[in-house]
Amino acid sequence: MESTKYYLGLDVGGTNMAAGVVDENYQIIAKENIPTHAGRTIEEITADMAEVSRMAVRKAGLNAENISSWGIGMPSYVNPKTNLLVHANCFGWKNVPIYDYLRKHTSLPIYIANDANCATYGEVLAGSASQYSDAIMLTLGTGVGGGIIMGKKIYSGFDNMGAELGHTKLVYDGERCTCGQKGCLEAYCSSTALIRIMKEAMRENRDTLLWKLCEGEAEQVNGEILFKAARQGDALAREIVEEYINRLAAGISTFITIFRPEVIILGGGIAHAGDQLLDPLNEKLRSCTFAGEEIGVPRVIRAELGNDAGIIGAAFLEKTM
Repeated sequence: MESTKYYLGLDVGGTNMAAGVVDENYQIIAKENIPTHAGRTIEEITADMAEVSRMAVRKAGLNAENISSWGIGMPSYVNPKTNLLVHANCFGWKNVPIYDYLRKHTSLPIYIANDANCATYGEVLAGSASQYSDAIMLTLGTGVGGGIIMGKKIYSGFDNMGAELGHTKLVYDGERCTCGQKGCLEAYCSSTALIRIMKEAMRENRDTLLWKLCEGEAEQVNGEILFKAARQGDALAREIVEEYINRLAAGISTFITIFRPEVIILGGGIAHAGDQLLDPLNEKLRSCTFAGEEIGVPRVIRAELGNDAGIIGAAFLEKTM
């Protein structure tokens, strides 16, 4: 009788790293997380990556012999020609021989991919898009992450550096983005960008309900406050929400035209607005996407796995790499 296989996934962020043991049915059976402390040396951080992963395996009542592979999602990419981790901005790492450091701690096969790609893969394997084979996901948070799944496999281009959907151009020579370019989707559709737009609008309108909801402190504004004010009929909030949806639709319609996925998944904090965001966004996409009226457009849905998506997607990297 063939024994059950288990997979080890690690999602590494600038604040926390979370490891999970995942079974063949995409269920996390044990999970552990620890702070990342991103300012430390690569030796210290990779040692903790291995330790939190071992902790998850022990919590599952297993050992390394029960694990098929160790998959890791990181905010960077590995160059397939050099096997170097290209640029992990939150750690200050550039062209790091990441596999060499990690192999000091394990004999398991190691697979590494971009964290947004892992999260998208997790949602398609086990989340809100599990009935689809081709999907695109955008995470609308501090930045705008993106992932593309084709045929239930991660697509990231010939050199693994593709699918940076948040850094596609929305406005030529527009707002400066964190990547150094101008006019990126991220510079208009991230929560950071939305807060910037809200503050600028509030400075010119002292009567908006937004001031009351943030108790007169502009630094307290966020997407939740914006959508709450819009629900209560505030004209400025509604105007900002409409403009935000228009810009997001412009970006998504481009991805639909190029890739024609079966579904679009939205994650991140802004997606918590739910139907207040999704309903007008889906309606807008029908009218602003090439041949949308004639052949239809894929539906935009919410991600449902939260942070677990990255663990599950990372755990099954051996199936897609």
